[in-house]
Amino acid sequence: MTKELIELRVNGRKYELATEPNALLLDVLRQDLQLTGSKRGCDDSSCGACTVLVDGVPTLSCTMLALSCASDERGAPEVTTVEGIAEHGALAAIQKAYGDWGGAQCGYCTPGFMVTVKALLDNNPEPTDEDIRGALSGNLCRCTGYTQMYQAIKAAIAAEVSSTSRTK
Repeated sequence: MTKELIELRVNGRKYELATEPNALLLDVLRQDLQLTGSKRGCDDSSCGACTVLVDGVPTLSCTMLALSCASDERGAPEVTTVEGIAEHGALAAIQKAYGDWGGAQCGYCTPGFMVTVKALLDNNPEPTDEDIRGALSGNLCRCTGYTQMYQAIKAAIAAEVSSTSRTK
């Protein structure tokens, strides 16, 4: 199969690479760009371990072609992986809260949860419990009962709200 030269924007950087037309975004991120935070869990869009943000929208990278994120006449969508959610060189509130509250068990699903929560908080800084459950409905964890994850998310929300009120 003939490779195509594409340009991707990932975590604020531009990458130019040759890839096969049927290459999945997950494989390009992990193998070509060495961004291994996003995980292959199911290959059928049912677990969310591969979730990344495409222009701020949680997207399953295991079923998305890398070419669909390539630059065209409109530019390239911004792909954000868990490696790209840190803020100004420091952990994002959700990353810190997951560590503080033990939000990860084995950690395999954690990157997908974190980018999903980042999108939620970017769009809704003070979500209700129902909003949180709805946002996370596409992410599965096989290790936990989700209690510690929800505690971490609530702590991240509180930290974000506190940070926002301090900057006003």
